[in-house]
Amino acid sequence: MRRTTTRFAIALAGAATLGLSPGIPAEESAPHWSELAVHEHIRLGDPDYPAGALDSSALERLVAAGERLFAARFTAGDGVGRPLATQAILPTKRKRAARTEFSRTAGLDANACASCHHAPLVGGAGDFSANVFVSEGFSQSDFDTTDPQFSNERNTNHLFGAGLIELLAREMSAELRAHRRDALREALATGEIVERPLVAKGVPFGRIDAYPDGRVDTRAVDGVDIDLVVRPFGHKGVMTSLRQFTVNALNHHHGMQANERFGARWTGESDHDGDGHAEEITDGDVSALVAWQATLAPPGVADALGANWLAAAERGRARFETLGCADCHRPALPLDSLVFTDPGPLDAAGTLRPGEGTDLSYGLADDPRIAALPKDADGRVLVPLFGDLKRHAIADARIATLGNELLSQRFVERDVFMTTELWGVGSTAPYGHRGDLTTLAEVIEAHGGAARASRDAWLALEADERGEIIAFLRTLVIAP
Repeated sequence: MRRTTTRFAIALAGAATLGLSPGIPAEESAPHWSELAVHEHIRLGDPDYPAGALDSSALERLVAAGERLFAARFTAGDGVGRPLATQAILPTKRKRAARTEFSRTAGLDANACASCHHAPLVGGAGDFSANVFVSEGFSQSDFDTTDPQFSNERNTNHLFGAGLIELLAREMSAELRAHRRDALREALATGEIVERPLVAKGVPFGRIDAYPDGRVDTRAVDGVDIDLVVRPFGHKGVMTSLRQFTVNALNHHHGMQANERFGARWTGESDHDGDGHAEEITDGDVSALVAWQATLAPPGVADALGANWLAAAERGRARFETLGCADCHRPALPLDSLVFTDPGPLDAAGTLRPGEGTDLSYGLADDPRIAALPKDADGRVLVPLFGDLKRHAIADARIATLGNELLSQRFVERDVFMTTELWGVGSTAPYGHRGDLTTLAEVIEAHGGAARASRDAWLALEADERGEIIAFLRTLVIAP
């Protein structure tokens, strides 16, 4: 499956102006000139959108539908708004409707997914102006202030290579859980306490102690939740899957409520948010959005930069590793399988899970940029993410710039964040969790906590040596 981002963007610009869904016939009740962004919902199992294992043609159609939904500027006719529901992940009622429907605090705060994910291409990152304010997430009341006591301000991450990231997280979770299973079996067989290091794809996550009676001591687990599920999305690493992320974001940012969480299955209501619209987002709509995100090509390395830049970047990459930056920003992690299933094996309550709806599977290798990724000696794809899918303390008492939040999220400590993958970093300024650092040098110097030694080593370099590291990082780009 080949990506045609530029062609798509041009065609979509005209379609969005007219409120059309290109390639999908409009319903008889919705003429082409209507002010709807969604003229027809995706229903898996229809001839155009089959379920099960998708061939390249069926996947192409589903991805195209996801593109349209991602860039659609949802309107009141589509179901925008949640007058009697909050932004919370758990379906939560308001006592009274908000005074204004749109708000830069608890939302609604965007007309389209692409309103924030747009730089340098649709699906990319966002400027400071696209920041979102997030509470702890589960059931809080809405808030109408930017006071950090009530929310954390976050900049928009890019989504390129997101399917590969989720597949890595699934395999790492399986590996960590296998360590726990094997340790328990050994403890039962020997009658002794078994201490087991937790390592997944070469990344250490502390250790567990397994007891013969079935207990597991998780106090030494590091960088992952004690259920040993790697949650790769979001600055804090608290979102398990693209499906979970999508369902959350549709409600938070647009008031477009997915049936699988806000419909009768969970709430007993067809119109939980009280806006007069039922079935705002079908299971198939979510699957189409997931397919589009999952098949976004990974960022690459710019090579048409001139001999001086490339030579400086080569030296900079070596220094990057010497300073210890690559201990967390690992250049690549190995991936066994490129087959993406949706729902995934780790999707939790609030999203469809395998067997609960219409399951899909499709390969990611049809994209030439994914097919071209190098492989290791065992034939595993080396995903060049420059990350480790692990949480680390990134601030300390002296270097606290990146530990500026007051609220914990999903019980993750306030100064602990997921390692930001650096692929694409040359295309996605500004930097930091708030997007308030304008240069790569600034965000490097803001590293404290577990990264303090690398940051101090960076400061000890000569100016031209630091410049070579910047030259390297700026080659990591999102290419059209």
